[in-house]
Amino acid sequence: MPLSARDIRRKFERFRILVVGRANAGKTTLLQKVCNTTEKPEIFDGEGNKIDVDVLKSSVDRGEHDINNELVFRSNPRFVFHDSCGFEAGGEDELKNMKQFVAERASTRKLNERIHAIWYCIPMDEYRRAITVAEERFFSECDTDNVPVIAVFTKFDALSAVALGELKKTPGLTRKDIFERTPERVEEIFAEANIWGRLCETRHPPKNYVRLAKMNINETDCGPLLECTTGALGDEALEMLLISTQQTNLELCITYAVKKAALAYIKRASQGSMQVSKDKCILMQKEIAKWFPHTGV
Repeated sequence: MPLSARDIRRKFERFRILVVGRANAGKTTLLQKVCNTTEKPEIFDGEGNKIDVDVLKSSVDRGEHDINNELVFRSNPRFVFHDSCGFEAGGEDELKNMKQFVAERASTRKLNERIHAIWYCIPMDEYRRAITVAEERFFSECDTDNVPVIAVFTKFDALSAVALGELKKTPGLTRKDIFERTPERVEEIFAEANIWGRLCETRHPPKNYVRLAKMNINETDCGPLLECTTGALGDEALEMLLISTQQTNLELCITYAVKKAALAYIKRASQGSMQVSKDKCILMQKEIAKWFPHTGV
């Protein structure tokens, strides 16, 4: 019998994500968007003890950082984030800790400690050096075969400024021409940089990528990232866990309710392998409701 959304929440409790990326990659803003808040996260050690922010800052200033620390937002405590801060500087110890953390947390039998996804943030305001030694070593040396990695191209709107600047220097173009050609030139710049192609050629490539722009604007959200991550999980229980955890994307709930529940029943009914009845309709309604995080069934 399929697990209900409530059963999924009881079994796994929280959705855990490792967030990787250099300083100023927009990681904090990204996580705030996912959790629908503007507040800073609370930080806990591996034993669940809250860490004083001033003490933590002092440790970071000394070059000390524990990837096992948990970042949790009050607005949605069922998301748990781990920050790779320090790895991007290229230190051997940091890379070793990263590899060990991923190896242990991606396959641990303790389900509540397992990481379910990795978001690798690459800022496009530095697109000319999008892939540094840190990215090369992560995707070549860090075994992520047991956990999906999503490449998150943050600050993608920075390419619009680059494209606009180039087109303004092009003789004969009117203001209208410039603005009409900007989106096309953005795509060309991204293709010419070949960032995704280079990542795909690594030993442990990401599963997929998303492009996020204008995350500093209230109207934007992380719907594409949540949808991309859900699609990369490859396990219905984990898909339901993420959808039950996120609280910002109703469209994602509807998409999976239709794809995983409604269409399956419709297909069986159309093929004659299932007799339509009141009981079957009630069962279908319950299957659909599983994909809506705050609906009691």
